[in-house]
Amino acid sequence: MLIAITREVSRSVIHCELTHLARSPIDVTRARAQHEQYRDALRSLGLEVVSLPEQPTLPDSVFVEDAAIVLDEVALLTRPGADSRKPEVDSIARTLEAYRPLLRVEAPATLDGGDVLVAGRKIFVGQTLRTNASALEQMANLLKPFDYEVIGVPVTECLHLKSGVTRVAENLLLINPVWVEKKYFCGFEFIETDPSEPFAANALLIGDALVYPSAFEATRTRLEAAARPLVTVDADELSKAEGGVTCCSLVFSVQE
Repeated sequence: MLIAITREVSRSVIHCELTHLARSPIDVTRARAQHEQYRDALRSLGLEVVSLPEQPTLPDSVFVEDAAIVLDEVALLTRPGADSRKPEVDSIARTLEAYRPLLRVEAPATLDGGDVLVAGRKIFVGQTLRTNASALEQMANLLKPFDYEVIGVPVTECLHLKSGVTRVAENLLLINPVWVEKKYFCGFEFIETDPSEPFAANALLIGDALVYPSAFEATRTRLEAAARPLVTVDADELSKAEGGVTCCSLVFSVQE
């Protein structure tokens, strides 16, 4: 059985952290409606959705992906690169401890889950303004007993690694090659985002299906041509907070 951990959109999301985008007004009511549509999409794919309560003083807390990386064996708690986001982790830890043993990176590491792309036994880690070299080193040491290979990927043009590349099938990546270089992903095939849609590389793989933003029509056509089944959602409000469809859930399997 697959579970998705999600959290209600904070009323303070209008004060979210921004790195690569200019601030635009966020309609909180509309963001919440779109987030519920997103959760409905997950339910339609057979997931059990856990909805954690709003954290009014934590603007970015809807983006639960950044607080942890959940693997089959363990959950690795992060240490977000933005100081305002560090308090998000403890609440996620209390939720995840029912499902996995917990590990944690420590200072001086900074690590956002949005910088972590898991592909089998390979874990690609974006080196960004939010995730540093100490995080890469600590992850490699913490996960070595579980036989994971941790691979650093330099990222400078976007917020997170998964802003520029996500997995859309077992051996297939959706990538914006302007933001992330292909050379780090040996052995993978690629679908490139349409040049007119630089933010279109973020897709959420659930089984054989993809949860994908409805706004990126040109890139969606490329995915459909590759026979990728899609469930589209409206996600433009939270995109103003530099959020994508992977950001809003932690998806993992549990024994029934």
